Amino acid sequence: MSSPSKADKKASLDAASWMFNVVTSVGIILVNKALMATYGFSFATTLTGLHFATTTLLTLVLRWLGYIQPSHLPLGDLLKFVFFANFSIVGMNVSLMWNSVGFYQIAKLSMIPVSCFLEVVLDKVRYSRDTKLSILVVLLGVAVCTVTDVSVNAKGFIAALIAVWSTALQQYYVHYLQRRYNLGSFNLLGHTAPAQASSLLLVGPFVDYFLTSKRVDAYPFSFTSVAFIVLSCSIAVGTNLSQFICIGRFTAVSFQVLGHMKTILVLILGFIFFGKDGLNLHVIFGMIIAVAGMVWYGNASARPGGKERRSLSMNGGSKAEKHEDPVEATEEAEEKV
Repeated sequence: MSSPSKADKKASLDAASWMFNVVTSVGIILVNKALMATYGFSFATTLTGLHFATTTLLTLVLRWLGYIQPSHLPLGDLLKFVFFANFSIVGMNVSLMWNSVGFYQIAKLSMIPVSCFLEVVLDKVRYSRDTKLSILVVLLGVAVCTVTDVSVNAKGFIAALIAVWSTALQQYYVHYLQRRYNLGSFNLLGHTAPAQASSLLLVGPFVDYFLTSKRVDAYPFSFTSVAFIVLSCSIAVGTNLSQFICIGRFTAVSFQVLGHMKTILVLILGFIFFGKDGLNLHVIFGMIIAVAGMVWYGNASARPGGKERRSLSMNGGSKAEKHEDPVEATEEAEEKV
């Protein structure tokens, strides 16, 4: 009797975690679009630094209230994570600036095979044929939805390459650190958010000036623009936390596959807010393919043999076992929070 209830609880927590990530991620996209397009605040790297500064304040409050227990994360692992995470943020901004929208979308799609490669090489994960085919279907559907004009130059290609690999490594590292040091999502965020906030606020204005030729200190702040910045920072707390929760429960590959549902939701919301130009027949066709692929992936990866770890590389074991997305240690840490 206890097994079904535990499975039901896991399914409910998985669904709640995913919905939390979807709502906050789509919400921050819409708020940031309004902030940048309507109010001209084009300082994306500095804004991300403010996001992590706000997240840091929340973790300090939670630690003071006793919801975050003392934990340890070696400085070397923390610096590696911050290095990958910051290169991901800057790389994505530069890639979007130097490449066409079509190539930028292709670069984002390539994160899935890169994440798969990291799991195969570093975690010895083996995918079944159905799991591999379902990932290809997702990629095809999202490509049909989003990829339009494709043009690239040498520096744009290098920026996209850095962005893709640093993002994939950052997402892999979230899952790795939670497993390796038995850290819950709040605990890991409590370690990483202050380091990211300080580093991004330090280099952000210079990166933004390089990208936009505008200085953040010369921006004409108004009550409305500040209100949007505060709203963006508030939603970002949920986005940062939900990313750690989801990657801890689903792994980086599953997070990327299911993450394209957010792309589809953004397209639908664009249609609602901006009219028929945001949606047409080939976009609808791509959405149907992508959603079918996501459903197929969920079923295929959950079957026996769908996604297996051939050896426990961290613990030195050699016995193959089912690759469980929600790590038990992480779940126990989160339940304490």
